[in-house]
Amino acid sequence: MHLTPSRPIPLGLPRALLVTSVLLASTSHAQTTPLEDNNRITAGYIELAYEVGGLLDPTLSPGGTSAVRPNWFVFAPHASRTGGEGLLGASLARSVIRAARGQPSLSLQQALGRVGLTGTLHLSVQQLGLQLVLSGLPFDVAASLASLTTALNGAALLDARTLLTTTARFAALYASAPGVLPLDKAERIVDTLERTLNESNLAIFTDIGGSGRLYMDWRAGAGVVTPERVLTEFTLVGAVPTQSRQAYDYALAHAFDTPRPFEFDTLFPGMHWKSLLVAAFALYEEARMAPTPAARDALIAMGNNYIAWREQHDMAQPVFSPAVQRPDEVSRVELLRAITPLLSTDFGTMTWTYADFAYSRPDRDGNPLTSPPTEYNWALFWDRWTGILFAFDAAYLQPTALWVMPEPLVDPTAAANGG
Repeated sequence: MHLTPSRPIPLGLPRALLVTSVLLASTSHAQTTPLEDNNRITAGYIELAYEVGGLLDPTLSPGGTSAVRPNWFVFAPHASRTGGEGLLGASLARSVIRAARGQPSLSLQQALGRVGLTGTLHLSVQQLGLQLVLSGLPFDVAASLASLTTALNGAALLDARTLLTTTARFAALYASAPGVLPLDKAERIVDTLERTLNESNLAIFTDIGGSGRLYMDWRAGAGVVTPERVLTEFTLVGAVPTQSRQAYDYALAHAFDTPRPFEFDTLFPGMHWKSLLVAAFALYEEARMAPTPAARDALIAMGNNYIAWREQHDMAQPVFSPAVQRPDEVSRVELLRAITPLLSTDFGTMTWTYADFAYSRPDRDGNPLTSPPTEYNWALFWDRWTGILFAFDAAYLQPTALWVMPEPLVDPTAAANGG
């Protein structure tokens, strides 16, 4: 997919104005498009990345680069951007469907060509589309579903086992989709992915982006800030001070453990996970005053794990695996399972792929006929959590890479569709 950046959102806005505007927009997002939500959220994360990053590295200025271990808010713009690219894939898929309602395609190539998905850059999309056609799906349906993977890691499909499994999973989703007409069923899959990406991004940003904004605003008026003052004076709705202190003390004692602590449900049974956010901010303050770079980096990593647990365990999980499936959607769990082997994120100049993570692990089922990436599901918390920790560890080896921040995305189909 060729993504055309619009004019970058300036970082020099008055303090907190950008993030505040994003949070206000998030509460009334029915008036905005998912891509507009995504661009605002990405920009809001970038602002917070530089503010929090400036605490840990006083030499960092907006638009600059730091060699200090990145905090959670430095990862967030890139993850948000990945969601935006998924939204563009959904937009392309919807364009295929829209064109087919006017005139059905006579070939897969024609269906893909209508939205510009031709040439060597899109061979993996064409390859998946062809397999879907061979599985019995109509040309336009196959093209629309294959279009959903446009911004994903198409190289994962070079493993024939992954290609065949992914094809079978998309075909099963199509068979299960509500509706009678083929294009209606395909559109239900597109709608499901778009809503899942948008809702998860909004939920995470409202909770953690909002907490970050509250913390930085509190800090601006607090005078001399110490970890102790954070634990005793900074509050978040739902956080329990005694739990935040427990998590903070544990992090100080175990920051150099190998592996780094990550099974927090076992370590902190009964904890309200918002308490981890307060503990994380206290750890960032502790890291700021650490006597050595190694101690600083270890404390930052613990804070990152605390925030990421809250992010994934409480905010993302209910969106990815809802208690009740909407009647106009396919299973979100099964849709995420289908795309898991192809997931990837560009963290600035460093690329993480779920396939790399899966191939680095022991083969789950010991069956040579199944590829490791197809044995995981992003909708399942532990599959997602361990993959994220793998991404963190890889990024810690290239801290400056993440400061190449993403620019806003523009939907290339919007103008053609009157958007």
